[in-house]
Amino acid sequence: MNFNYLPNNIAVSSNINRQYTEQKFRELNTLPGNIGLPRLFQRNYLFDWQYAINYNISRSLRFNFDASNNSIVTNYIDDAGLVDNSIGIWDGFFDVGKANQHFQTLQVNYDLPFDKFPYFRFIKATYTYQGDFQWTKTSDLFNQIDITLRDGTTNTYRLGNTIQNSSSHRINSTLDMGNLYRYLGLTKVTPRSKAQKARREARADQAAGGDKNGGNTRGGDKGASRDNQTRDNTPALLGQGNQQGGPNANQSQLTASDKAKNTVVDIVTMVKRIQLNYQENQGTFLPGYLPSVGMMGTLRPGAFVFGSQADIRREMARRGWLTVYPEFNEQYTEVESRQFDYQANIEPLSDLKIDLNGSRIYAENYVENYIVQDGLYRSLTPNTYGNFNISTMLIGTAFAKSDENQSSAFDDFRENRLVIANRLATEFYGSADFPRDEEGFPVGFGKTSQDVLLPAFLSAYKDSDPATEKTTFLRDFPIPNWDVKYTGLMNLKWFKEKFRRFSIQHGYRANYTVNQFQTNLDYNRNDPTEVDVNGNIKPQNIFSNVNLTEQFSPLVRIDFEMKNSVKILAEYRKDRFLSLSFANNLLTEVKGDEIVIGAGYRIRDLRIGTNFGGKRTILKSDLNFQLDVSRRDNRTIIRYLDINNNQTTAGQTIWGIQFTVDYALSKNLTALFYYDHTFSKYAVSTAFPQTTIRSGITLRYNFGN
Repeated sequence: MNFNYLPNNIAVSSNINRQYTEQKFRELNTLPGNIGLPRLFQRNYLFDWQYAINYNISRSLRFNFDASNNSIVTNYIDDAGLVDNSIGIWDGFFDVGKANQHFQTLQVNYDLPFDKFPYFRFIKATYTYQGDFQWTKTSDLFNQIDITLRDGTTNTYRLGNTIQNSSSHRINSTLDMGNLYRYLGLTKVTPRSKAQKARREARADQAAGGDKNGGNTRGGDKGASRDNQTRDNTPALLGQGNQQGGPNANQSQLTASDKAKNTVVDIVTMVKRIQLNYQENQGTFLPGYLPSVGMMGTLRPGAFVFGSQADIRREMARRGWLTVYPEFNEQYTEVESRQFDYQANIEPLSDLKIDLNGSRIYAENYVENYIVQDGLYRSLTPNTYGNFNISTMLIGTAFAKSDENQSSAFDDFRENRLVIANRLATEFYGSADFPRDEEGFPVGFGKTSQDVLLPAFLSAYKDSDPATEKTTFLRDFPIPNWDVKYTGLMNLKWFKEKFRRFSIQHGYRANYTVNQFQTNLDYNRNDPTEVDVNGNIKPQNIFSNVNLTEQFSPLVRIDFEMKNSVKILAEYRKDRFLSLSFANNLLTEVKGDEIVIGAGYRIRDLRIGTNFGGKRTILKSDLNFQLDVSRRDNRTIIRYLDINNNQTTAGQTIWGIQFTVDYALSKNLTALFYYDHTFSKYAVSTAFPQTTIRSGITLRYNFGN
């Protein structure tokens, strides 16, 4: 246990800034009786201060607090609101004025004590909390409003100031699985470890032999001593021989059971590293707050100043801290976001690396107008809106045929609607006995219902069972995406002789996104059976559109360099974008396929003779050639749910050739020749083919070292 009883650092600073400007216009031709232009005065008297406390409470717990205040000094304005121009910049020099803005931040970092437990030492995790608070003074001009009633009386209302806060909870953790495996004894057998084990056994045998001879360490049986010494030295000599023999010699001394054990260990310990990160952000914006702040800040309204998100509106209204102006129209706002990310590094083989990653992001905003009457807070027109994104998997339909004439996934989408509608109707009516419309859909859950379309769409393109697909728009756990790289072919003799390097890569990304969801203001909570103009049950949340994106980046990539300096890169990429609009029940599908083939060659130490300024010079550098040929095909297809009239509305086929040659004329000067040829042919008749050719020579000079 450790505890620091004093802060590490306390810092306090202040800035006094006073600016005074006086401007007099001197008119040359002033007419008699004309008083001329008045003298103008401008003052900026500011008093700012900051203080900070840094306190390492213990080795694992750290506390930081920062506060700053911006004040405006108005000592040149009297109680009647008139300016006294006799006040100079030195008068009332230490007057702190009235607060204009106040900021403060509280941050706490805590290293979770996993290292105190041997079986948890492979985990390193840090928790961070940050709470921010801001108070902003309202405009002096519109700080109060006078309203004259019909009986002639006048009511004066203060509009108040604004306060806002935010809080952030963040946990970053790393799981070093290698430390866990070593703690559990999951290690591979090596000749070195076998030699160490043999030495331990020999020492144990020697100790046991000494005990049998009565513990005689001075005399005893010399033959036995020589025998023990021989047995003790044998493993040491074996270990030295292994070190001199190299890795092949080591591997040759492993038995079949040792190799089998190593294979099992490789499989069991293939997860090398895991990272888990979670962050939650919340914030509140409250206008119409009447109290001010003091010189050192404020503790009102309670824990709110340290980032607390507890609902304080009604308590503040009861205490009279909120404006009672009946036509107050600034909105109270709450924001919230939650993000979860994870990464895992997997190595089933020493030359096969797999990186898994997933993410989930949820963001929500709540806004409302309010009015305070008789100390009671009343909410007006509350509205919630936000967005959602999560990693998913669409590989089940990635390679299915999909063009303007046919799409099996879209056909499944149409059919899934009835399955989803029946599930929703059974849950809504409480039984499978419910009325149906002319097309066989349950009443209230027709084929155009938003609650029906969303899960049917996701089920079709995820290739999941519509009978088990979740009917809500949120998904809980992010499905992992991946990157794979394999370099094991270089272990083969033929590849070692022909190549300097050879790798194969593959990557996959897929996401499900709700661009915006918002509260359906037409939804009646007192009567959830109300239907819209299409006869569907009104949903609680409405969506503009939802998107599915998928990328094979790349589907396959082969990158190698031969020993004759020839480099080859071949890559195939595939992507698609699906957007379902609930405004017109249209599905927009954008597909892309791209092939890139690149070749490079390097002529090493090419000598070129030059004669600049009459002086002959021999340049020596590598001449690099690079040729890339690419083809990309894009198609945009509009699909109608209830009309068999799919259309290709956009798209193009793009061919590209890029050729470059570069040569280093000196350490800092490089000459490059380039040729870039692009040809595009459009998929619709309203657009015409285009060809672009760019070519030239570039001289690049580096002014650094």
